[in-house]
Amino acid sequence: MLGVLVALVAIACGQGPKGGSDRVASAGVLRVGTEGTYAPFSFHDGTTGALSGYDIEVARAVGDKLGVRTEFVETPWDSIFAALESDRFDVVANQVTITPERQAKYDLSKPYAVGEGVIVTRANDDSIKSVKDLAGKTTAQSVTSNWAEVARQAGAKVEAVEGFTQAITLLNQGRVDATVNDSIAVFAYLATTNDTSVKIAAKTGQRSEQAFAARKGSGLLPGLNRAIDELGADGTLARISQKYLKADASGTSPQKGAATPAPSTIKLILDNLWPMAKATITATIPLTAISFVIGLVIALGVALARMSSNRPLSGGARVYISIIRGTPLLVQLFLIFYALPELGLKIDPFPAAIIAFSLNVGGYAAEIIRSAISSIPKGQWEAAQTIGMKYPTTLRRIILPQASRVAVPPLSNTLISLVKDTSLASTILVTELLRTAQVAAAPTFEFFAMYGTAAAYYWVVCLALSFGQGRVEHRLERYVAR
Repeated sequence: MLGVLVALVAIACGQGPKGGSDRVASAGVLRVGTEGTYAPFSFHDGTTGALSGYDIEVARAVGDKLGVRTEFVETPWDSIFAALESDRFDVVANQVTITPERQAKYDLSKPYAVGEGVIVTRANDDSIKSVKDLAGKTTAQSVTSNWAEVARQAGAKVEAVEGFTQAITLLNQGRVDATVNDSIAVFAYLATTNDTSVKIAAKTGQRSEQAFAARKGSGLLPGLNRAIDELGADGTLARISQKYLKADASGTSPQKGAATPAPSTIKLILDNLWPMAKATITATIPLTAISFVIGLVIALGVALARMSSNRPLSGGARVYISIIRGTPLLVQLFLIFYALPELGLKIDPFPAAIIAFSLNVGGYAAEIIRSAISSIPKGQWEAAQTIGMKYPTTLRRIILPQASRVAVPPLSNTLISLVKDTSLASTILVTELLRTAQVAAAPTFEFFAMYGTAAAYYWVVCLALSFGQGRVEHRLERYVAR
């Protein structure tokens, strides 16, 4: 039913009968999706800032063969296939490995690069000498890469990362035991960085072939394959490979695997209802609750400091609020999780997320609490002083009870926002609701179904909190004189 509706919408928009090859030819532009952060395949040149790399030059050469201009759309790897399906671009050029599952879902071109799977460990670690030794180990992998499935099938616990650079960072920090990747990527990394802290410990025995990926039935394959054949025959692929990889990684004819039928969308959703609910109960909700409580304590202290007549104390509170509100939450997470280890302070994922979210809540909620306290007439402070009440007693028994009624609505909004913000914890290895959905969607490419299900879970949690907010407000209103 969903597929029929999508088809009708596409036809209504005038996109149904027009093939991808016709669109590319008529527009004179081949839109290419790529990361832009995956050196040496797709990255920005440090000197010129221009988008460069092996995949970038190959894509441009293919565009030249097709007689069209090449336009690049930079997209994070974990969402690149979702963006392809939503027609953000025509093809993906980002070291997409040919697998039977991908062949079933997408149009894959002939390979333009060939490598083999290798296992990378720390240089002083001799415990892994074959794929079998990954059993019981922890590896860092991009969740949508085929190497994640190789590690998982070998019995390893897979921690999801954004790319190879993060995987190497976690490996050097001792957070994971190994990472599995393509030999091309590893050799390029070693040649570029001269990193002696890691080594290739073993080979997986699997050949990897990288190709362009287009939407199924796009009509682009004949042109793409012809262009790749010509670039291979005239030596262009080998030349570009030597330039960026210091080796000839130009491909040969692809080894086609049998396309495996994708599981039904309904079955996929039903199979993952409990895992996603479990992630919500064991990670998302506890992360929200703990961070919010700690954040409120921080916020109260900062709000009182902000209102203090002590200028250094008030100034420090202002600086704290300014930093928290002036920097993205994602950057704060990365600073705590990825940057602090460089200073010798390594924090586990869940505590790191709690610290980041608590500090963030503290910065925003401090201003809410300060405003609520300021809304109480000064006469109430003065009346309390005339009957001999000290500052702490006045605050606890007179001011805060009244201020809480004013602060509940905006604080509730902060809590609801925090529920959704916890999805960012997936970027620092916390397996919460969104990461569970990503893991489920990765091998099947059912992004809409799994992300839609995750959205439903978030909505239910926020709906429950909104109902609770209403009850609390109603209860507090009972003590207000009419």
